[in-house]
Amino acid sequence: MGASLLSSTAIFRVMFIVLNTLWLFPELASSAGVTRHYKFNIKLQNVTRLCHTKSIVSVNGQFPGPPIFAREGDQVVVKVVNHVQNNVTIHWHGVRQLRSGWADGPAYVTQCPIQTGQTYVYNFTITGQRGTLFWHAHISWLRATLYGPIIILPKKNVPYPFVKPYKEVPIIFGEWWNADPEAVITQALQNGGGPNVSDAYTINGLPGPLYNCSAQDTFKLKVKPGRTYLLRLINAALNDELFFSIANHTLTVVDVDAIYVKPFKTDTILITPGQTTNLLLKAKPHFPNATFLMAARPYATGRGTFDNSTVTGLLHYETPPKSSPSASSFKNLPLFKPTLPALNDTSFAANFTRKLRSLANSQFPANVPQKVDKQFFFTVGLGTNPCPQNQTCQGPNNSTKFSASVNNVSFVLPTTAILQAHFFQQSNGVYTTDFPATPIFPFNYTGTPPNNTMVSNGTKVVVLPFNTSVELVLQDTSILGIESHPLHLHGFNFFVVGQGFGNFDSKKDPPKFNLVDPVERNTVGVPSGGWVAIRFLADNPGVWFMHCHLEVHTSWGLKMAWMVMDGKLPNQKLPPPPSDLPQC
Repeated sequence: MGASLLSSTAIFRVMFIVLNTLWLFPELASSAGVTRHYKFNIKLQNVTRLCHTKSIVSVNGQFPGPPIFAREGDQVVVKVVNHVQNNVTIHWHGVRQLRSGWADGPAYVTQCPIQTGQTYVYNFTITGQRGTLFWHAHISWLRATLYGPIIILPKKNVPYPFVKPYKEVPIIFGEWWNADPEAVITQALQNGGGPNVSDAYTINGLPGPLYNCSAQDTFKLKVKPGRTYLLRLINAALNDELFFSIANHTLTVVDVDAIYVKPFKTDTILITPGQTTNLLLKAKPHFPNATFLMAARPYATGRGTFDNSTVTGLLHYETPPKSSPSASSFKNLPLFKPTLPALNDTSFAANFTRKLRSLANSQFPANVPQKVDKQFFFTVGLGTNPCPQNQTCQGPNNSTKFSASVNNVSFVLPTTAILQAHFFQQSNGVYTTDFPATPIFPFNYTGTPPNNTMVSNGTKVVVLPFNTSVELVLQDTSILGIESHPLHLHGFNFFVVGQGFGNFDSKKDPPKFNLVDPVERNTVGVPSGGWVAIRFLADNPGVWFMHCHLEVHTSWGLKMAWMVMDGKLPNQKLPPPPSDLPQC
């Protein structure tokens, strides 16, 4: 561990105490609607993993970063002070940001970055959400080390729609690079090839015993026989979807992306970068005389290289009374290991996601738009850009650079924040409003790829009138190989009304859509070699980013923006920016 760094184990022990104090003694917790203040000091901190010590960008010297605790209905105010040389922004991933788009965080979309020595106060209210979300940096690859949980409890005296857990345990998956992740992506963008992969996956910042020099850096969860635990899973990894399982234990999925779902049991879950999943873990009724591995490894569908390794933690049972075994006796207990799906098990991925259904009851309705005002069809996938003259590139055919696009438009971030330009009606030279609603050149999206793999480049947005109901089909493409893409939409939740393999059929597929109890999310995986259909209501004025949450694809341009115009009433309009909004 790095000198003076609060250990991950200590950080999450504090989190357990806070979570369970709030639940066991609710009178100690403030009632709904209070303002909760936090201060994030962005600073460098030495951290050691895999016997490699390096200086990382951190929040308050912690890795992972500190948790945000709130109740549904609370106002959250976070003062961010930048003490490092990097430009910084923070995104509150999954928070709907109703009329608070200035606090959303993606660099050059809703704000200019917080520069060295500058301060910015993020101010937003948690509305209609309860569960697990997370915060992370939203500029370049800084979120490799700048991330932490957002724990949203229900309003006071409002119970969970499932058994009350004995304890709540945040579990955050991440990635560790011995190198500087900023240098990794900078080099990749310069040479046009794929970036180097991470050196390890982590659970709560710890790689676990399967990695070299990491036996002591292992996440350990101690449970009591017969108790029920709520595991709050977050995938904060940069570039990998992950399978997760605990040996010899069944998990019950009860919540995804801070939305309750119809509970279902499973041995293994799939969680993409940007997604969260709440699980109930029912401990065995008696001390099992064994220790159990929890493990996560990637679900990989693309042709590129990836970190083909496994992160593990340990599940220990507290020993019966009058028995206090030594540490060595724990080592002598049998160790059971989980069996995870194959690395490219797309069938499992599809079956797992189909099981997710909204509660859709009177208390937690599924307000799926039944009619659609505007329909969009977006292709997503990889492509190429030409190699600059007098330069050698490492992309396809060693003569191009990797790129990525939506409807063949590779998004170029401007040098002025789009929301700021929109609000002050200064769009000239910043963005255009001609993003194509459908592919300009239709082709057999999942069949034989076209000869021309080049993409166009631009800063184009889609303009939506306030309260427009939107249906969007996201179609994977095989231009450089089929691949799963976890797409995240800022500013809204959406309903996943349909999914399938092959090319979307606008006549045969819509009649099969689920408009009764589809799962509600903020991040969805576009199936490898397939499509997914979502619906949402554009009831939140502002500019809202949508992008692949595989960070390398975002860096290559797989992103776009929706511009939702103000409504007619004052409470439907976006307020002016705060006085401390950073300037470019």
